[in-house]
Amino acid sequence: MLKEKIVYKDELPINVITANIDEYPIHFHDDMEVIYILDGSIRLRNGYYTYVLKKGDIFILNDREMHSFENTGEDNMVMMLHMDLTYFSRYYDNLRNNFFVTDMEDDNDESLYVLKTILARIMMEVIQKGYGYEDKVIESTHNLIACLMSDFQYFVMEDGRFKNESRNKGNKILAGRLNRITDYMYDNYNRKLTLNEIADREHLSIYYLSHIIKEATGLSFQDLLSYIRVEESERLLLGTNKKIGAIADETGFSAVRYYIKHFEHWFGMHPQKYREKYIGKIISREIAAKYTLCSPAKIEEAIKRQVKGVYSDYADRIRMKPVIVDIDVYDDFAEIQKGEPELEEIMTRPVNGVLAQPYNMIMELGENLIASGNNYVVTTRDDFPGALKSLSILVYNFDENTFKALGKIETDSDLRKIVSNYDGEAEFLIRCTGMSGEFRILRYRLESDNILMQIDGKGRDGAGEQARDSLTSKILTEPVVSAASYTSSDALSIRSIFKGIGAELILIDSK
Repeated sequence: MLKEKIVYKDELPINVITANIDEYPIHFHDDMEVIYILDGSIRLRNGYYTYVLKKGDIFILNDREMHSFENTGEDNMVMMLHMDLTYFSRYYDNLRNNFFVTDMEDDNDESLYVLKTILARIMMEVIQKGYGYEDKVIESTHNLIACLMSDFQYFVMEDGRFKNESRNKGNKILAGRLNRITDYMYDNYNRKLTLNEIADREHLSIYYLSHIIKEATGLSFQDLLSYIRVEESERLLLGTNKKIGAIADETGFSAVRYYIKHFEHWFGMHPQKYREKYIGKIISREIAAKYTLCSPAKIEEAIKRQVKGVYSDYADRIRMKPVIVDIDVYDDFAEIQKGEPELEEIMTRPVNGVLAQPYNMIMELGENLIASGNNYVVTTRDDFPGALKSLSILVYNFDENTFKALGKIETDSDLRKIVSNYDGEAEFLIRCTGMSGEFRILRYRLESDNILMQIDGKGRDGAGEQARDSLTSKILTEPVVSAASYTSSDALSIRSIFKGIGAELILIDSK
């Protein structure tokens, strides 16, 4: 099989596996992979070279690179982050076929620490799945790519292995040129490719281009081209039954003897011998990867030891259990609720006027109350139980203690203090059974920043403010409004997630 297909879940363009690796057979994929050793060590075979990666090491496997992992005899904990290049290539030119090298002389280099911090944050977000974690993971991955492009795409060949070269760090012109050159070479290695052709594309003299390639990689143009051809041939050797001569021709070598010569230079053996040695060690239906997933607690403990500060940032979060409300229009025992919602007692207090705006909106509709709690209200204008053509949902993010406090405060200052200090996270899931058809969903969202700005009385007229400050205040004061459509066959689920005190009013109407 050889090629591994990475499965991306939760609509995320990255996939993170943190595990104790026993053996991961030879394979490749179309995605970039970042390896971070949190504990112990592993043996990584990447093409012709074998590395022993120890605790704290990071290794970048560029797309299509053949690689495998195996245990060194001691326990390990390895983060394997796969990055969907189909998604991220929309934002970065030449991300495919790029070289990112993290093998550095100084293990305490600041850029390595930055890389570790970003990876640790991604792991914590994936483990905790907190408020808006998907967006945070994608944002952190963009930062990861930016860090790689800034500090890890400069390399030289030393003693048969690529090492990071910091001399040219920050030289964006050189980086861009190298990216274009290597990208073009990977796309055209299987035909006759000359230095003159690339020099014409880059509008450089042959001499200067040759100097750039040698200075940046430690290899001549012809050696780099031969390396790429040999590297690409490995997949054909292990993934097909093609003869050596056919592989030599397919990878751009003018004669079999040249292919054998260069393969032996990089891999240390004849390509046929290499095939015989490793053909039984590739990933397949019969030979699967052997690893044990690590528990979140063990991962967090490893992060705590590896990257100071990151663990504590996440450990202090206040997290609430999901609030789940089930509404079943087929339930014969369901009925319209009598009396006022539980929220009434705090929302009618003048001091909570800013917070009560969404509550007043839903109450002014005069609809039938079908569900309520101390932080949510659900109403409908239709008979209940029965076919629902509309639903109004209001959710507030605060816990029971905050609910009680809102019933006692007397001043705007008290309200401001509560809103400022509360950073709890909440998830609401309203599950409606019996709603069929196409619906319009309108969301009106009031965040903690909106509430604070209104408490302070800013953003109302902008009097005395500079134009920019006035606009900023207005934006921060206004709630967020969004609209969408959804077609339901029988069940409709509405999810709302929060961090900090806020409210969301959701109006669902049949089209």
